[in-house]
Amino acid sequence: MSRHVAIVTDSTAYLPPRTRERHGITTVPLTVVLGGQALDEGTEISTRSLAQALQKRRPVTTSRPSPQLFAETYREVAASGATGIVSLHLSGELSGTYDAAVCAAREAPVPVRVVDTGMVAMALGFCALTAAETAESGGTMDEAVTAAEKRAAGTAAYFYVDTLDYLRRGGRIGTAQALLGSALAVKPLLQLEGGRIELLEKVRTATRAIARLEEIVAERAGSAPVDVAVHHLAAADRASALAERLRGRVPGLADLHVSEVGAVIGAHTGPGLLGVVVSPR
Repeated sequence: MSRHVAIVTDSTAYLPPRTRERHGITTVPLTVVLGGQALDEGTEISTRSLAQALQKRRPVTTSRPSPQLFAETYREVAASGATGIVSLHLSGELSGTYDAAVCAAREAPVPVRVVDTGMVAMALGFCALTAAETAESGGTMDEAVTAAEKRAAGTAAYFYVDTLDYLRRGGRIGTAQALLGSALAVKPLLQLEGGRIELLEKVRTATRAIARLEEIVAERAGSAPVDVAVHHLAAADRASALAERLRGRVPGLADLHVSEVGAVIGAHTGPGLLGVVVSPR
Protein backbone atom coordinates (compact mmCIF):
# COMPACT_ATOMS: atom_id res chain seq x y z
CA MET A 1 0.00 0.00 0.00
CA SER A 2 1.23 3.49 -0.81
CA ARG A 3 1.35 5.93 2.09
CA HIS A 4 -0.23 9.24 1.24
CA VAL A 5 -2.50 12.12 2.17
CA ALA A 6 -5.90 11.33 0.66
CA ILE A 7 -8.55 13.77 -0.52
CA VAL A 8 -12.27 13.26 0.09
CA THR A 9 -15.04 15.51 -1.17
CA ASP A 10 -18.77 15.23 -1.78
CA SER A 11 -20.88 14.71 -4.87
CA THR A 12 -21.70 18.40 -5.30
CA ALA A 13 -18.11 19.10 -6.41
CA TYR A 14 -19.05 17.86 -9.92
CA LEU A 15 -15.48 16.98 -10.82
CA PRO A 16 -15.22 15.09 -14.11
CA PRO A 17 -14.96 11.33 -13.40
CA ARG A 18 -11.59 11.04 -15.15
CA THR A 19 -10.21 13.87 -13.05
CA ARG A 20 -11.38 12.20 -9.84
CA GLU A 21 -9.83 8.91 -10.90
CA ARG A 22 -6.56 10.45 -12.03
CA HIS A 23 -6.04 12.21 -8.71
CA GLY A 24 -7.55 9.52 -6.49
CA ILE A 25 -10.24 11.81 -5.06
CA THR A 26 -12.96 9.96 -3.15
CA THR A 27 -16.52 11.28 -3.38
CA VAL A 28 -19.27 10.86 -0.78
CA PRO A 29 -22.77 11.20 -2.27
CA LEU A 30 -25.55 13.45 -1.05
CA THR A 31 -29.09 12.13 -1.37
CA VAL A 32 -32.07 13.23 -3.43
CA VAL A 33 -35.53 12.14 -2.29
CA LEU A 34 -37.91 11.82 -5.23
CA GLY A 35 -41.33 10.23 -4.95
CA GLY A 36 -40.50 8.99 -1.48
CA GLN A 37 -37.39 7.18 -2.73
CA ALA A 38 -33.92 8.17 -1.49
CA LEU A 39 -31.38 8.15 -4.32
CA ASP A 40 -27.63 8.78 -4.26
CA GLU A 41 -26.51 11.72 -6.37
CA GLY A 42 -24.28 10.74 -9.25
CA THR A 43 -25.22 7.06 -9.45
CA GLU A 44 -28.92 6.52 -8.77
CA ILE A 45 -30.64 9.57 -10.27
CA SER A 46 -30.04 11.33 -13.56
CA THR A 47 -30.34 15.06 -14.08
CA ARG A 48 -32.85 14.34 -16.85
CA SER A 49 -35.11 12.50 -14.40
CA LEU A 50 -34.74 15.34 -11.95
CA ALA A 51 -35.56 18.03 -14.52
CA GLN A 52 -38.67 16.13 -15.61
CA ALA A 53 -39.81 15.79 -12.00
CA LEU A 54 -39.31 19.49 -11.34
CA GLN A 55 -41.15 20.48 -14.49
CA LYS A 56 -44.09 18.33 -13.35
CA ARG A 57 -43.86 20.01 -9.92
CA ARG A 58 -43.25 16.72 -8.14
CA PRO A 59 -41.81 17.18 -4.63
CA VAL A 60 -38.04 16.83 -4.53
CA THR A 61 -35.89 17.20 -1.42
CA THR A 62 -32.22 16.66 -0.64
CA SER A 63 -30.30 15.45 2.39
CA ARG A 64 -26.72 15.28 3.58
CA PRO A 65 -24.67 12.07 3.79
CA SER A 66 -24.95 10.39 7.18
CA PRO A 67 -22.02 10.46 9.64
CA GLN A 68 -22.00 6.66 9.28
CA LEU A 69 -21.36 6.92 5.55
CA PHE A 70 -18.48 9.31 6.16
CA ALA A 71 -17.08 7.00 8.82
CA GLU A 72 -17.17 4.05 6.40
CA THR A 73 -15.49 6.16 3.73
CA TYR A 74 -12.72 7.28 6.07
CA ARG A 75 -12.07 3.68 7.14
CA GLU A 76 -11.87 2.52 3.53
CA VAL A 77 -9.53 5.36 2.55
CA ALA A 78 -7.29 4.64 5.56
CA ALA A 79 -7.22 0.96 4.65
CA SER A 80 -5.93 1.91 1.19
CA GLY A 81 -2.80 3.37 2.78
CA ALA A 82 -3.68 6.95 3.62
CA THR A 83 -1.77 8.41 6.57
CA GLY A 84 -4.16 11.36 6.74
CA ILE A 85 -7.31 12.64 5.05
CA VAL A 86 -8.34 16.12 3.93
CA SER A 87 -12.12 16.18 3.58
CA LEU A 88 -13.43 19.17 1.61
CA HIS A 89 -17.12 19.98 1.39
CA LEU A 90 -19.79 22.35 0.18
CA SER A 91 -20.75 25.37 2.21
CA GLY A 92 -22.10 24.67 5.66
CA GLU A 93 -24.59 27.47 5.01
CA LEU A 94 -26.22 25.30 2.33
CA SER A 95 -25.98 21.81 3.78
CA GLY A 96 -25.25 19.80 6.91
CA THR A 97 -22.63 17.77 5.02
CA TYR A 98 -19.72 19.48 6.79
CA ASP A 99 -21.21 18.73 10.22
CA ALA A 100 -21.68 15.06 9.34
CA ALA A 101 -18.06 14.84 8.19
CA VAL A 102 -16.80 16.49 11.39
CA CYS A 103 -18.77 13.99 13.47
CA ALA A 104 -17.29 11.02 11.61
CA ALA A 105 -13.75 12.43 11.65
CA ARG A 106 -13.60 12.09 15.45
CA GLU A 107 -13.65 8.30 15.15
CA ALA A 108 -11.51 7.90 12.03
CA PRO A 109 -8.49 5.57 12.22
CA VAL A 110 -6.19 8.28 10.77
CA PRO A 111 -6.16 12.07 11.25
CA VAL A 112 -8.90 13.86 9.23
CA ARG A 113 -9.03 17.59 8.52
CA VAL A 114 -12.56 18.61 7.53
CA VAL A 115 -12.87 21.89 5.61
CA ASP A 116 -15.98 23.96 4.94
CA THR A 117 -14.89 25.55 1.67
CA GLY A 118 -17.89 27.88 1.50
CA MET A 119 -18.19 26.72 -2.11
CA VAL A 120 -20.29 24.37 -4.23
CA ALA A 121 -20.14 22.79 -7.72
CA MET A 122 -16.79 23.25 -9.50
CA ALA A 123 -15.95 26.05 -7.06
CA LEU A 124 -15.64 23.16 -4.60
CA GLY A 125 -14.18 20.90 -7.28
CA PHE A 126 -11.27 23.24 -7.98
CA CYS A 127 -10.48 23.31 -4.23
CA ALA A 128 -10.43 19.51 -4.08
CA LEU A 129 -8.27 19.33 -7.18
CA THR A 130 -5.75 21.81 -5.75
CA ALA A 131 -5.57 19.86 -2.50
CA ALA A 132 -5.00 16.63 -4.42
CA GLU A 133 -2.23 18.15 -6.52
CA THR A 134 -0.55 19.45 -3.36
CA ALA A 135 -0.72 16.02 -1.74
CA GLU A 136 0.60 14.35 -4.89
CA SER A 137 3.66 16.60 -4.82
CA GLY A 138 4.45 15.44 -1.28
CA GLY A 139 2.55 18.09 0.63
CA THR A 140 1.38 17.52 4.18
CA MET A 141 -2.23 17.64 5.36
CA ASP A 142 -1.74 21.23 6.52
CA GLU A 143 -0.26 22.22 3.17
CA ALA A 144 -3.14 20.60 1.28
CA VAL A 145 -5.68 22.42 3.48
CA THR A 146 -3.88 25.74 3.04
CA ALA A 147 -3.76 25.31 -0.74
CA ALA A 148 -7.49 24.49 -0.86
CA GLU A 149 -8.43 27.43 1.36
CA LYS A 150 -6.33 29.80 -0.75
CA ARG A 151 -8.06 28.53 -3.89
CA ALA A 152 -11.47 28.99 -2.29
CA ALA A 153 -10.65 32.55 -1.21
CA GLY A 154 -9.94 33.57 -4.81
CA THR A 155 -12.82 31.69 -6.43
CA ALA A 156 -16.15 33.25 -7.40
CA ALA A 157 -19.38 31.60 -8.48
CA TYR A 158 -22.21 33.36 -10.31
CA PHE A 159 -25.41 31.95 -11.69
CA TYR A 160 -28.63 32.69 -13.46
CA VAL A 161 -31.94 30.95 -12.75
CA ASP A 162 -35.23 31.26 -14.58
CA THR A 163 -37.07 31.57 -11.26
CA LEU A 164 -36.22 31.92 -7.58
CA ASP A 165 -39.07 29.60 -6.58
CA TYR A 166 -36.91 26.49 -6.25
CA LEU A 167 -34.35 28.26 -4.06
CA ARG A 168 -37.15 29.68 -1.92
CA ARG A 169 -38.82 26.28 -1.45
CA GLY A 170 -35.54 24.75 -0.34
CA GLY A 171 -34.79 27.59 2.06
CA ARG A 172 -31.64 28.57 0.17
CA ILE A 173 -32.74 32.16 -0.40
CA GLY A 174 -34.96 34.46 1.63
CA THR A 175 -38.66 34.56 0.90
CA ALA A 176 -38.59 38.35 0.64
CA GLN A 177 -35.90 38.25 -2.04
CA ALA A 178 -37.77 35.55 -3.97
CA LEU A 179 -41.08 37.39 -3.85
CA LEU A 180 -39.41 40.64 -4.90
CA GLY A 181 -38.03 38.95 -7.99
CA SER A 182 -41.41 37.46 -8.86
CA ALA A 183 -43.29 40.72 -8.28
CA LEU A 184 -41.00 42.66 -10.57
CA ALA A 185 -40.93 39.90 -13.21
CA VAL A 186 -37.15 40.10 -13.32
CA LYS A 187 -34.52 37.50 -14.13
CA PRO A 188 -32.16 37.09 -11.17
CA LEU A 189 -28.39 36.88 -11.17
CA LEU A 190 -26.98 35.37 -7.98
CA GLN A 191 -23.61 34.78 -6.41
CA LEU A 192 -22.01 32.77 -3.62
CA GLU A 193 -21.10 35.22 -0.88
CA GLY A 194 -19.91 34.08 2.54
CA GLY A 195 -21.04 30.58 1.68
CA ARG A 196 -24.60 31.78 1.07
CA ILE A 197 -26.61 32.39 -2.09
CA GLU A 198 -27.16 36.12 -2.48
CA LEU A 199 -29.05 38.13 -5.05
CA LEU A 200 -26.48 40.03 -7.12
CA GLU A 201 -28.51 41.84 -9.76
CA LYS A 202 -32.02 41.91 -11.20
CA VAL A 203 -32.23 42.00 -14.98
CA ARG A 204 -35.37 42.37 -17.10
CA THR A 205 -34.93 39.55 -19.61
CA ALA A 206 -33.21 36.18 -19.80
CA THR A 207 -31.13 37.29 -22.78
CA ARG A 208 -29.88 40.36 -20.97
CA ALA A 209 -29.26 38.40 -17.79
CA ILE A 210 -27.04 35.90 -19.59
CA ALA A 211 -25.19 38.70 -21.36
CA ARG A 212 -24.63 40.38 -18.00
CA LEU A 213 -23.42 37.09 -16.51
CA GLU A 214 -20.83 36.92 -19.29
CA GLU A 215 -19.72 40.50 -18.58
CA ILE A 216 -19.35 39.84 -14.85
CA VAL A 217 -17.28 36.71 -15.44
CA ALA A 218 -14.98 38.44 -17.94
CA GLU A 219 -14.42 41.31 -15.52
CA ARG A 220 -13.72 38.96 -12.61
CA ALA A 221 -11.33 36.80 -14.64
CA GLY A 222 -9.20 39.69 -15.88
CA SER A 223 -6.01 38.61 -17.65
CA ALA A 224 -4.48 36.36 -14.98
CA PRO A 225 -4.45 32.56 -15.43
CA VAL A 226 -7.86 31.21 -14.43
CA ASP A 227 -9.88 28.04 -14.63
CA VAL A 228 -13.53 28.42 -15.57
CA ALA A 229 -16.46 26.05 -15.25
CA VAL A 230 -19.82 26.56 -16.93
CA HIS A 231 -22.68 24.63 -15.34
CA HIS A 232 -26.27 24.18 -16.44
CA LEU A 233 -29.44 22.18 -15.86
CA ALA A 234 -31.43 21.26 -18.96
CA ALA A 235 -29.81 24.18 -20.80
CA ALA A 236 -26.96 22.57 -22.74
CA ASP A 237 -27.17 24.90 -25.75
CA ARG A 238 -27.05 27.99 -23.54
CA ALA A 239 -24.05 26.61 -21.66
CA SER A 240 -22.11 25.69 -24.80
CA ALA A 241 -22.75 29.08 -26.38
CA LEU A 242 -21.65 30.91 -23.23
CA ALA A 243 -18.50 28.80 -22.96
CA GLU A 244 -17.53 29.59 -26.53
CA ARG A 245 -17.99 33.31 -25.95
CA LEU A 246 -15.89 33.15 -22.78
CA ARG A 247 -13.06 31.52 -24.74
CA GLY A 248 -12.77 34.75 -26.66
CA ARG A 249 -13.21 37.09 -23.70
CA VAL A 250 -10.95 35.57 -21.03
CA PRO A 251 -7.31 35.98 -22.16
CA GLY A 252 -5.87 34.03 -19.22
CA LEU A 253 -8.18 31.03 -19.64
CA ALA A 254 -6.40 27.82 -18.67
CA ASP A 255 -8.98 25.05 -18.32
CA LEU A 256 -12.63 25.37 -19.30
CA HIS A 257 -15.14 22.82 -18.04
CA VAL A 258 -18.72 22.58 -19.27
CA SER A 259 -21.07 20.25 -17.43
CA GLU A 260 -24.60 19.70 -16.23
CA VAL A 261 -25.03 20.02 -12.49
CA GLY A 262 -26.10 17.02 -10.48
CA ALA A 263 -29.47 16.40 -8.91
CA VAL A 264 -28.73 18.05 -5.55
CA ILE A 265 -27.95 21.50 -6.92
CA GLY A 266 -30.51 21.08 -9.68
CA ALA A 267 -33.26 20.41 -7.15
CA HIS A 268 -32.68 23.84 -5.61
CA THR A 269 -32.22 25.86 -8.81
CA GLY A 270 -34.59 24.29 -11.33
CA PRO A 271 -34.27 23.76 -15.09
CA GLY A 272 -32.68 26.64 -16.96
CA LEU A 273 -29.85 27.13 -14.51
CA LEU A 274 -26.70 28.65 -16.00
CA GLY A 275 -23.75 29.06 -13.65
CA VAL A 276 -20.12 30.07 -14.02
CA VAL A 277 -17.23 29.48 -11.64
CA VAL A 278 -14.09 31.61 -11.98
CA SER A 279 -11.08 30.26 -10.13
CA PRO A 280 -7.61 31.89 -10.39
CA ARG A 281 -4.73 29.48 -10.34
